[in-house]
Amino acid sequence: MVISESMKDLVANSSAIRKLFEEGIAMAKVIGRENVYDFSLGNPSVPAPARVADTIRRILDEQDSLYVHGYMQNAGYDDVRTCVADYLNRAFNAGMTAANVMMAAGAAGALNCIMRVLVNPGDEIIAFAPYFGEYRNYAANFGGRIAAVPVNPDGSFQLNLEAFPEYVNEKTKAVILNSPNNPTGVIYSGETLDRFNELLIEAEKKAGHPIYVICDEPYRALAYDNETVPYMPDHVKNTILCESFSKTLSLPGERIGYIAVPSDVDAFDEIMGALICANRALGYINAPSLFQLVVAECLDEKTDIAAYDRNRQLLYDALTKDGFTCVRPQGAFYLFVKSPTEDDTDFVNEGKKLGILMVGMKSWGCPGYVRLAYCCDYHMIERSLPAFEKLADVYGLRK
Repeated sequence: MVISESMKDLVANSSAIRKLFEEGIAMAKVIGRENVYDFSLGNPSVPAPARVADTIRRILDEQDSLYVHGYMQNAGYDDVRTCVADYLNRAFNAGMTAANVMMAAGAAGALNCIMRVLVNPGDEIIAFAPYFGEYRNYAANFGGRIAAVPVNPDGSFQLNLEAFPEYVNEKTKAVILNSPNNPTGVIYSGETLDRFNELLIEAEKKAGHPIYVICDEPYRALAYDNETVPYMPDHVKNTILCESFSKTLSLPGERIGYIAVPSDVDAFDEIMGALICANRALGYINAPSLFQLVVAECLDEKTDIAAYDRNRQLLYDALTKDGFTCVRPQGAFYLFVKSPTEDDTDFVNEGKKLGILMVGMKSWGCPGYVRLAYCCDYHMIERSLPAFEKLADVYGLRK
């Protein structure tokens, strides 16, 4: 055996999304790209705001290249962290300074740093199903595991607060909340979060130590129909904010985000110091230097959410008309669809026969559902609709 046992398991259970994405490339070579309807990967189809490119050019033209491309403190440039803190203060009256912020290599880098700080081997992080499947891998990197609270039986896809206390024990170190949610598009309401906080206070008594709440919010800026995404520290104690510019500025490949920790979090100084150390120890060293400087000047820029909204309306209306049961997304850019069969794998495979690539939700804690990423070309969605009609006919859904 050359590779480690843990890595062997990881390879065997590699991301279904990436496998589908690569399968789509192979399918396109056989049946033509125009006949593959790839809803697998959450890769933004809306270009970054023009100011991003303008800022990149100006920084490269005007600033010292040794500064732009050099090392800085592991937490990031001081002035960039100040800009992020000031933005949070403008938006949420957050009471932040640079000392509350660490720049990170995207949301994934941020989450791994947070888990490195909190998790001992055998510890648990609670997630509410359905949840982003990679959370399991991130926790396993440090010997931890995800304890998955099952889906809320009321069909709302809000947090299943009735079941939550059953999953708390002395090994519980954190809860991870993702709103707007990937994969459902649901926004957790302020009322839900307030009730969760009441239960969290009791959970800490049961666990015998603080339980931190990791707020994974890469889709915060993507909310539709005038919905508001609650600012979690206003509702929940011991929050650690994990933010990314992958979706809000359409920069997924640049791996840039940040962690923000309110000063009233338990053991704030210890947590913040450990996060900065984890950034170095995990080999990130620091967030990408150029894009720290870029996003600092683009914090108030937003992606073109109208384009995603147009896609959302087209796909949701068409699939519900075809007889599929779908959750109407409040945010993010995913459509959550109930499989007509109990085994979502069978449904995914039927879709492939028609060129449709969907992600099954079994490994995301929600068997019997699939996710469609509609951050794609509008015309591809239009071309896919006859294929979805045929798929509905396979299961006798169309009236």
